[in-house]
Amino acid sequence: MPDYGHALEFGFFLDPTAGDPAATLALGRELDELGYDAIGIQDHPYQPAHYDALALIAVILGQTERVRVFPDVANLPLRPPAMLAKQAATLDQLSGGRFALGLGAGAFWEGVRAMGGPVLTPPEALAALREAVALIRAFWRGESLRVRGEHYRAIGARPGPPPTHEIPIWLGVVGPRALRLTGEIADGWVPSMAYVPPAQAMRSNAIVDDAAQAAGRDPAAIRRIYNIGGEFASAAEAGGGDDAQIVGPPDHWIEVLTRLAIEQGFSGFVLWGEPEETRLRMYIDVVAPAVKARVAAARQNAPPQ
Repeated sequence: MPDYGHALEFGFFLDPTAGDPAATLALGRELDELGYDAIGIQDHPYQPAHYDALALIAVILGQTERVRVFPDVANLPLRPPAMLAKQAATLDQLSGGRFALGLGAGAFWEGVRAMGGPVLTPPEALAALREAVALIRAFWRGESLRVRGEHYRAIGARPGPPPTHEIPIWLGVVGPRALRLTGEIADGWVPSMAYVPPAQAMRSNAIVDDAAQAAGRDPAAIRRIYNIGGEFASAAEAGGGDDAQIVGPPDHWIEVLTRLAIEQGFSGFVLWGEPEETRLRMYIDVVAPAVKARVAAARQNAPPQ
């Protein structure tokens, strides 16, 4: 797959588990100070051990200066789209444009049911996702909403306040139909290596690209963000880079992420796992700049398209 030419960004997947609020917020500030580009936070409202994702995002944005924060990804069946659009625009405006919207069609349906949300079939969930994206964008454009969809209604709703910048919508989806929807309407695709390893991601990216072209879009308009896991380890423990996680020394990480950027077009890499300081610094101070340098050199030497 091609390199789409996007600027590379490196983020961290912050665990929203409750128990030590001071430590959770301190980690958000530390990531900002270390120079991380983004913080992703999972959204499982039915999980009793988790803080509410959007409330946590709001506090982190209020205590940081430059890092972008996004739900990775928001649980649509429990986040009515008009309200989600309102929350997103508010977070974006109050943070000076540092919010992105990761959005999913839903999962863990028993938990959704227990929280009073709808339990949808896969086709229904996909249709609801399509409706929601259109409704959210209309809200952000300031259009008076008169939506009478199959899943969502908003009759005469008056949007506002507007977001500070054009908030991207990144879909966290897996199946072929959902990937085609991503190519048709999304600003980005945000899979997780644990569920979509690189070999599968390559095939999925092709589905996204084909759908984008069929819809008259440039595939490069869709950013690719990868939630990645793994550990820094000795060279003897290094994996091949096509598993569900990256294991090996920094040079191995650099090689794998460079290949993912150049060959598959991923431009965002969000690190899962323990927020141990040495690990955090190794990733942002050693791996990130080396990957950026290698990708920049490859782009400079690439033949004209």
